[in-house]
Amino acid sequence: MEPITLTTERLRLRPFTAADADAVYEACQDPDIQRWTTVPSPYTRADAELFVTRLVPDGWRQDGEYAFAVESLGGGPVLAATGLHARGPGVREVGFWLSREHRGRGYMTEAVGAVARWAFSIGVHRLLWRAEVGNAPSRAVAERTGFTIEGVERAGLVHHDTVRDCWLGSLLPSDLGLPSPLPYLPAKATTEA
Repeated sequence: MEPITLTTERLRLRPFTAADADAVYEACQDPDIQRWTTVPSPYTRADAELFVTRLVPDGWRQDGEYAFAVESLGGGPVLAATGLHARGPGVREVGFWLSREHRGRGYMTEAVGAVARWAFSIGVHRLLWRAEVGNAPSRAVAERTGFTIEGVERAGLVHHDTVRDCWLGSLLPSDLGLPSPLPYLPAKATTEA
C-alpha cells in the first residue's frame, strides 16, 4: 500500500521519514516507552534509524504494518507514533507511544481514533488493542477511543524475552457508527428451559 497522511482537528499523522530518526531516538529514551512497548531496550540511535528507514517503509510496501508519525498540525517535532499491524484477514492491531512531555492532552486518543476510522475505511472489520496488564495509560486511551475491553489474555505478549498477561480489547466499525465490510452476527444469550 502507498503511505498516506491523515489529519485530525489538531494533528497530522504521516509516514515516518529518515529526518525523524532523532525525534524517535529521543522519545524512546523514556523508560515508560521502553517498559510498556516492544521497542528495544536500551534504545539506540541505530534502532531509530532502522525503524524510520527500513521497518516503516517495508511495512507499508509489504502491506503488513502501517506506522504513522504524529505531529501537531502547526508543525514541530514528532509527538507520538501509532500504527496498525496485520493480525489476519480483516483484522489489525493498533499500537502507539506518546512522548512524555505531550501526555495528558488527548493527543493519543485523537490519533488512535483517526487510525481506527481509516482502518475501517480500507476493509478492516475488527481492530484489536493489547497492552500488558498494568499499563493503565494505554488502557485509558483504548477505552476513550471506544474499545471494548474483552478480558485478560494469559501469556498474550512477549516482552523482553518474557511472556506476560495482557489486556485485550476490540473496536468494531459499528462502535464508531460506521458500516462494516462484512455482516456481523453477535452471539445471543441463551436460556435453558
